[in-house]
Amino acid sequence: MIFKVEGHKLRSGLLAFALALTAGATFLPVEPVHAQTRTLPDFTDLVDQVGPSVVNIRTVEKVAQRGGNGEMDEEMQEFFRRFFGQPLPGQPRQGPRQNRPQPQEEERPRGVGSGFILTPDGYVMTNAHVVEDASEVLVTLPDKREFKAKIVGADKRTDVAVVKIEATGLPAVKVGDISKLRVGEWVMAIGSPFGLENTVTAGIVSAKQRDTGEYLPFIQTDVAINPGNSGGPLINMRGEVVGINSQIYSRSGGFMGISFSIPIDEAIRVSDQLRTSGRVSRGRIGVQIDQVTKDVAEAIGLGKAQGALVRGVEAGSPGEKAGVEPGDVITKFDGKPIEKPSDLPRLVGNTKPGTKSTLTVFRRGASRDLSVTIAEIEPDKPSKRASDRDEQAQKPPASAAAKSLGLTVSDLTDAQKKELKVKGGVKVDAASEAAARAGLREGDIIMAVGNTDVSNAREFESAVAKSDKSKSLSILFRRGDWAQYALIRQTR
Repeated sequence: MIFKVEGHKLRSGLLAFALALTAGATFLPVEPVHAQTRTLPDFTDLVDQVGPSVVNIRTVEKVAQRGGNGEMDEEMQEFFRRFFGQPLPGQPRQGPRQNRPQPQEEERPRGVGSGFILTPDGYVMTNAHVVEDASEVLVTLPDKREFKAKIVGADKRTDVAVVKIEATGLPAVKVGDISKLRVGEWVMAIGSPFGLENTVTAGIVSAKQRDTGEYLPFIQTDVAINPGNSGGPLINMRGEVVGINSQIYSRSGGFMGISFSIPIDEAIRVSDQLRTSGRVSRGRIGVQIDQVTKDVAEAIGLGKAQGALVRGVEAGSPGEKAGVEPGDVITKFDGKPIEKPSDLPRLVGNTKPGTKSTLTVFRRGASRDLSVTIAEIEPDKPSKRASDRDEQAQKPPASAAAKSLGLTVSDLTDAQKKELKVKGGVKVDAASEAAARAGLREGDIIMAVGNTDVSNAREFESAVAKSDKSKSLSILFRRGDWAQYALIRQTR
C-alpha cells in the first residue's frame, strides 16, 4: 500500500485510525518506576553495635642482632679470612666459636591484623597467620586500652586462632547462623587495613561454599579487604558475625574485588577445641582421593559425576581395615552425600576420632556400605613404590583384543603382588596408540576392565574381548601407590 502525503488530510486520517483503535478501550494507571526502587542499606547502626567488639592486633618477633658495637658481622669476617687469609685490619682475630659472644636478640614489629571479642572474659578470635611466629601479641581495644595477649591456640589448616587478654565485661559479638546467609546479601567488615584502625567497608556476598581450602568452604564477597583486615569480622545486616576475613585474591597485594572469609560455624567449632585443649583433633580414614569426571562416571555406570574417587589406600589405615579399595567412589559418609571430593575430608575431619561411621562406596557397578572407625589425623607418610627389580614373568603374546587398545600386558609375579598388596591384576609392559593417549604407560598395574576385576592376563584379554567396541572402555589402574581411571577409545 502506498500513502500520499497531503498535509492535513494525512493527519486527520491518522487521528481517525487512532480513535477507531481506542474505541471502547479501558486504560489502567501505570505504576511509576521509582516506586519499585529499593533504598541502599544504612550501616551506621551496625558500626555502633559491633564496632566496640573489633580489636587491633599487633605482633612482635625476636630477631638476633648482628654486627653491633662497631664490630663486623661474622659472615663478613669469614669472607675476609677465606679470600685474604687474615681478618680485616682493625678487627681482632676470632677465637674458638664456643668462646665468641652470642648474638643478642631484639624485638621488632612483625605485623598488624584484626580480631574480635568472642567472650566478655577476654577471648579474642583472629587468623592463625596473624599471630604465627609472634613472640608477643598486643591487643588494642577501640577505647585505646592495650593488653598483652596469650596465644591460646592456632590451627593452620583453617587459619583460626584464639588469644586471651586479662579483662572482663568486654562487649562480645553476636554469632550468626551461616545457613541463613544468602548470595547477594549485604555484609560489612571492620578491621585495620594497612594499620588504619576501625575501618569500615561493605559489599555483598558473591558466593558460598567456595573451595579454596582443604577443610573450609569459604564465603566469597566483594567487600574491600586489604592487608591488616585479616582476622576481622564479616557482619550481616542483623549485626551478627558470619565469618572471619581471611584471604584476598590479588595480583598486586591490594584489594581486587574478591575476598574470602571463614564461615563462623567452622571457626567456632575450631575455637571451642582450641580453648579446651589448645589444639584441634580431626578424623582421618587414610585414603587418597580425586575428582570423578563426567566421562569416568558414565563409563563405570555411576551416571552423575559425584563422589570422591579413591586413588590409594594407606596400609593399616581405617580405610584399608574397612575394605575400601583403590578405584572405589565414595558417594556418602554417614548418609551425607559427597558431591565433590573436598566434601569428604571436611566431613571426616569434623568427626571425633574413635567414632564408628558408614562409608557408601560405588564399586564395579553397585553400591555397598562399609563400616569404618575414624582415626586421628597425623602427618602424611611417604608412599612406598614398587621395586623395579622384580623377577620377570613370562609375557604371553599380545592378543588382537589387547592390540586394539595399544597394550601389551603380563601376569604379576608373587613377589610383585606381595609388595603391591594386591591379589591380582596385570602389568603394562608397553602402551601405545589409544592406550598411550589415555595416559597409560609401562609399569602401570591394571586392576579392572570396565566393571570386571582382572587377576591375570587371560582374564584381561577376555574382559577386553567382551567389551562394547562402540564405547570408551574404562580401565582402573595403579601407578605406584595410587589408583585412577583411564578411558580408552577402542578401534574396531
